[in-house]
Amino acid sequence: MEIFHISAECYPVAKVGGLADVVGALPKYQNNAGHLARVVVPGYDTKFKSENDFECVHWGHVKLGNFSFPFNVLKETTDMLGFELYLIEIPDLFNRKDVYGYEDDIERFLSFQIATLDWIIGRGSVPDVINCHDHHTGLIPFMMLYCHKYNKLKEVPSMITIHNGLYQGQFSFDKLYYLPHFDLAHVHVLEWDNCINSLAVGIKCAWAVTTVSPNYLNEINYSANGLESLFNLVRYKSKGILNGIDIEVWDPEKDSALEKNYSIKNFELGKQKNKEKLCKLFDLDPSKPLFSFIGRLLEEKGGDLLPHASALALSENYQQINILILGSGNTTIEKQLNSLLHDYKGNYNTFIGYNEELAHLIYAGSDFLLMPSRVEPCGLNQMYSLRYGTIPIVRRTGGLKDTVIDFGDNGNGICHDQASVRDICYSIDRAVDLFNDKKQFNKIRKIGMNTDHSWERVCQEYIEIYKLISNKI
Repeated sequence: MEIFHISAECYPVAKVGGLADVVGALPKYQNNAGHLARVVVPGYDTKFKSENDFECVHWGHVKLGNFSFPFNVLKETTDMLGFELYLIEIPDLFNRKDVYGYEDDIERFLSFQIATLDWIIGRGSVPDVINCHDHHTGLIPFMMLYCHKYNKLKEVPSMITIHNGLYQGQFSFDKLYYLPHFDLAHVHVLEWDNCINSLAVGIKCAWAVTTVSPNYLNEINYSANGLESLFNLVRYKSKGILNGIDIEVWDPEKDSALEKNYSIKNFELGKQKNKEKLCKLFDLDPSKPLFSFIGRLLEEKGGDLLPHASALALSENYQQINILILGSGNTTIEKQLNSLLHDYKGNYNTFIGYNEELAHLIYAGSDFLLMPSRVEPCGLNQMYSLRYGTIPIVRRTGGLKDTVIDFGDNGNGICHDQASVRDICYSIDRAVDLFNDKKQFNKIRKIGMNTDHSWERVCQEYIEIYKLISNKI
């Protein structure tokens, strides 16, 4: 099958969160399974773009109402990522380093979607399926069905994969004229809660809807930022598919970011060497249990709970633990976390920002990973930590509930039910007891490293849905 993945992010081209990791891995494994998967993302002004070779395979002008923007379609020449990568270069809108956060984001991503479809209909053939990802591409299924210029794509199946339903890409009907011409008899399809809701449109118009974990599909039927009734209506065409991880990128035996590589056979020594390197970098004591957090410092990730929970856990344990925070996001949370540095020097540290190599070292060198998320559609960090022999401490929500089972139930991690400071601290106390029971501690780490979250297991589920909606089964 020829599959187009259309997304705002793709690792290592441009990454903000887990969306990038999925789009940067799933197509590679689909190609390995004998299909032809291509990825299309905006041409941001990134290091990846400047350091790699591209050729222009198409050019034109994207019409956005009365505006017209020149665009180029650039193909990465070597297929170094394991799939064909295409950048939609619209200099007036995407020649910027950040992926999101601009006042004209609606115009940026709508132009990206229109330019992508303009290019696809200009090719000699149409793909077998188009897999859209999140609201940034949610208008594509509508345009394929109803916009006259894309009649050639009307019979091409589309699927939308929802990585996070909290973000929906709403905008006013004042901008309706941005869309290519369509019969206004279908304008109601665009409406949700008196505005155009890009995610809702994608859910209505796509031939299939997937979420990134089975439990998240259940959750969004009663908690979806206003789209609950819509998700209930489309349940018949929806499926939750748990994400995988790229076990070639995330491999403690070969990871070049580590101080010492290791396998399940020698993980105790390997993890200790990485812990020593990590503790030296951040002035921590490697003999104490190390609890780390990696991610965006936002309320949905439980980031607002970390300052109080960290201070309380360090105080209650008489500073016999280490806590390390890697992340950025809400500036208030960042300041609160940094305010603890003086009081808990030698047991606590932060890295405000993001560093991919450091993240790999933290997964390898930590004993426990904190994930107190309020919302976690799938979560990849817990899978990375399991692969590296680090025990995840998670709130039972979304994909965390699908992937982490409490060690008290013969599982691979530590779980709690509430996104609260007290639940986090109670889980840390349990983790300290587990750390001090070396036999049980190493048993749980080994269970985690034996857990299979590879994309080989997952990619066939996507293919089966593509075949179903393409009537190729």
